Amino acid sequence: MTESPYAAPADMIALPSTSLAGAIVDLVRPVETPSVFNHSIRTYLFARFVAPRLGLVAGDDYDDDLLFAACAMHDLGVASDSPHRERFEVEGADRAAAFLTERGVSAADADQVWQAIALHTSPGIAERRGTLCVLVREGLALDFGGPMGPGHIAAVTDEQADAVHGAYPRLDMARSLIDAITAQAAKDPKNAPRYTIPGEFLRERETYGRTRMEQACRSSRWGD
Repeated sequence: MTESPYAAPADMIALPSTSLAGAIVDLVRPVETPSVFNHSIRTYLFARFVAPRLGLVAGDDYDDDLLFAACAMHDLGVASDSPHRERFEVEGADRAAAFLTERGVSAADADQVWQAIALHTSPGIAERRGTLCVLVREGLALDFGGPMGPGHIAAVTDEQADAVHGAYPRLDMARSLIDAITAQAAKDPKNAPRYTIPGEFLRERETYGRTRMEQACRSSRWGD
């Protein structure tokens, strides 16, 4: 296993100290449930653990602020103050890109974040759309603990995982996140096209009362 660059527990859970990262936290924290917010932050922290295994270095191969933006805002489409008129991935991507451009981020960089958020539920496509998309997908996969594919599950030791989960507890993540996705999906047929993640989650919840993802997460590495 590639040695992690985050030797101390404080390093493992450190977020970017930039004003942009602070503004993103101020945007997201009040409008997401604590469980969904923590999931978004863990996605970023886990993505950073994966990066060295892929030979990627912050500042050279990817912009850490953009990675934080894409991870922290990837579920913004289910936020309580979002319009809920598009599938949640697109709605979140639109809102994130607008937020970034309003704060002086270039259109090209905002578009990278848009793609990473809009495609985060699209395996096989996201991985072909650049480093940011890859890292967001890998961070997500780690936070789901296996059901999205084993991938780089060994990128995080138990000690590192304990540090991340101690700072950002899981709080029944799978159920809470899927509650938010299906609630958003149920508001408008456009939010839940068939064979998309929101469409299938909503159909499974309505038909079976529980999604296959929730079932799979019970036997995942993190047990939720």
